[in-house]
Amino acid sequence: MLKKVYASAVFGVEASTITVEVNVDSGIGYHLVGLPDNAIKESNFRIAAALQNNGYKIPGKKIIINMSPADLRKEGSAYDLTLAIGILVATNQIKAEFLEQYLIMGELSLDGNLQPLKGALPIAVKAKEEGFKGFILPKQNAKEAAIVDGLEVFGVENIKEVIDHFDMNIKISKTIINTKEEFYKNLDFPEFDFSDVKGQESIKRCMEIAAAGGHNIILIGPPGAGKTMLAKRLPSILPPMTLNEALETTKIHSVVGRVKEHTGIMAQRPFRSPHHTISNVALVGGGSYPQPGEISLSHNGVLFLDELPEFKREVLEVMRQPLEDREVTISRAKFTVTYPSSFMLVASMNPSPSGYFNDPGAPVTSSPAEMQRYLSKVSGPLLDRIDIHIEVTPVPFDKLSDDRKGESSVEIRKRVTAARELQTKRFVDSESVHYNAQMNMKQIRKYCKLDDASLQLLKTAMERLNLSARAYNRILKVSRTISDLENSKFINGSHISEAIQYRSMDREGWLG
Repeated sequence: MLKKVYASAVFGVEASTITVEVNVDSGIGYHLVGLPDNAIKESNFRIAAALQNNGYKIPGKKIIINMSPADLRKEGSAYDLTLAIGILVATNQIKAEFLEQYLIMGELSLDGNLQPLKGALPIAVKAKEEGFKGFILPKQNAKEAAIVDGLEVFGVENIKEVIDHFDMNIKISKTIINTKEEFYKNLDFPEFDFSDVKGQESIKRCMEIAAAGGHNIILIGPPGAGKTMLAKRLPSILPPMTLNEALETTKIHSVVGRVKEHTGIMAQRPFRSPHHTISNVALVGGGSYPQPGEISLSHNGVLFLDELPEFKREVLEVMRQPLEDREVTISRAKFTVTYPSSFMLVASMNPSPSGYFNDPGAPVTSSPAEMQRYLSKVSGPLLDRIDIHIEVTPVPFDKLSDDRKGESSVEIRKRVTAARELQTKRFVDSESVHYNAQMNMKQIRKYCKLDDASLQLLKTAMERLNLSARAYNRILKVSRTISDLENSKFINGSHISEAIQYRSMDREGWLG
């Protein structure tokens, strides 16, 4: 007897439907075909124990299971439940009239309980697209899958619930969540607030501009100046994610199994801060079975690289293309996956190995040669892709001991959100551009027109600082953001001059 059960495989952030065909014939043997990996090949032991502990069994017959399409590699233990239900139905141990209307997945424990799976959200999206009525999966992933409207989601704890659902008509209760309500409920405010930062008003201004336009930023300064403290507070002034951004971000985190059980949808922008020993595969994604890297996990959020020169040079260089294209493509012999990676890069670094440069009162100083060697670890092309370079100076004692609180993140966030709303209206016709940092050449020409005085100012700066064409575009984008924060329709000289100030690393005396 032949029976079909449906499951799904995730490649990149998209899912593909897998048809599991179970054929029972006379004879003895258990044959699993269709490019299963070792975790799936071992499933017959888990399935046999789970069925036996729930009053069922794998009969001593010839069972052939094909996972179609047979040329697509399947991996992971999430097919246990699919195979088990297929065997029970094909061997007439249970009846399942509407089995083809459901997508069934989950890893089995030996007692029949279900373990969580990865990629529940992309699988649910695909199930709805393909016209499935329902999705049966472990209870821990039910909220995540229930984000998808128009698909019945059934969270189960044990295989017995699935058997009873089909055989005894004892229905599993549906998981229903109001996506919008869940999303807005979780928009609570982060623990880090800009009101905790003493002094550093010019740096806060830079952070506000970076947040308003989605610009990459690098902070250069001695130890203890507050670079890490400021970077950690950046997400608190970013505008709330749109529902679409939240779904995109949740999808990526779902693929690596990082969505918390009680949340379902991610409402907070991600903040990722990898250690400097990270490999290039861990940063951009990849592996023999590609997984998203840190740059994709920080999609729609912030990637913070603390002590930038301490990262391996080849690790930093692989970020060049994703910073420009806002996606990363990983190619293998048989397939290619693309992960979105539209993130804000925030980097920090000391100006020299000792941390102090041109500071006569410093306890340790580095020679110009040492400093040059240290700074050369960060390449010019990478710095070119960072819109804002700013020097952070230590906070004087009178500011540190001042009891007055600074401006709160809530206040700054209001201005940032207003500027982002202007940009949303500006780029309403563009699918890929949502804020100033994403503008292409055509949009820069259209929205960053300068008057003669501003043009002359920029020309002088370009010649004196020997700036590249890319730096020229960055200055225009940043000045557009500064004018948006002032709700000004046109870019004027003061906007241009402020944007030029934020190219510290291009000035003489920094990089040779």
